[in-house]
Amino acid sequence: MADELYARFPQLSEGKLTQLRASLVREESLARVALELGMAQMVRAGPAPIPASVLADALEAVFGAIFLDGGYPAARRAVVQAFGALLEQLDPGNVEKDAKTSLQELLHARGRQPPEYRVIATRGAPHARSFDVECMIEDMRTTGQGTSRQRAEQEAARAMLEKLQ
Repeated sequence: MADELYARFPQLSEGKLTQLRASLVREESLARVALELGMAQMVRAGPAPIPASVLADALEAVFGAIFLDGGYPAARRAVVQAFGALLEQLDPGNVEKDAKTSLQELLHARGRQPPEYRVIATRGAPHARSFDVECMIEDMRTTGQGTSRQRAEQEAARAMLEKLQ
């Protein structure tokens, strides 16, 4: 994805390209592409509906298999084709930032230290883990839950943004 974005937008800074990439390869976008490709009918994951995290992981696994079988050029073609509609709709001037990035930028603008994140609990079997993460800024704390540490951190950051705004 990074290679394709650089080819499409060579004038953009590394930071903007990173934001664009992050907006495309996050769970929501991956799950949307997986649904558009009909992968929900091919994944067995217990009772319906299939969680977005499972669809996203399945799509990434397919791209990984294409890479292993056909190499980088085949994987790149598959990714570009699968994300075609999202790539065409992409507006480099209007990139939605994730909650952690938004929180860090807000704190920086206010002259405050960046937040700290700490896992406070994990539950479930290794293949179905759930995380609770705490976001700390001086004397303020929020928590978030997710199926990965990163997702839980995003939720905790989102909660902190709401608290600060």
